[in-house]
Amino acid sequence: MKGLLRNTLYNAFAIYLMSQLLPGVKVYGGIPTLIIGGFVLTILLVLLKPVLNLLALPLNLVTLGMFSFVVNIVIFYLLTVLVIGITISSFTFPGYSYAGFVIPKIYVNTLFAFILVAFLQSTTVTFLDWLSNNK
Repeated sequence: MKGLLRNTLYNAFAIYLMSQLLPGVKVYGGIPTLIIGGFVLTILLVLLKPVLNLLALPLNLVTLGMFSFVVNIVIFYLLTVLVIGITISSFTFPGYSYAGFVIPKIYVNTLFAFILVAFLQSTTVTFLDWLSNNK
């Protein structure tokens, strides 16, 4: 039970962080929507991800594990379907320039927005878990 609560809070924080960093991730409804989204994401990751990984095992073997990102994308798509207040859509990165280092303006379509969100969520939750285990 404690692990479920911890993962719910980690996922809620990850959703909040993504909504602040990426203009394509919108959370309507404030903290209750974040908590519900974190809980739904935790349940999807605990119950549905192993089943999808098992179904995608042949493709995962052929692509040497790269297909597991598609499973995460499906999980996030289901999150946006189940939780009405969370949306992930295409956006335009305005670009960035600092000390001669230039990142040009980039259009990110919906598929790559889901890929970016899945990567950032995974990284954020892994970092938070590492942080809590290294007290």
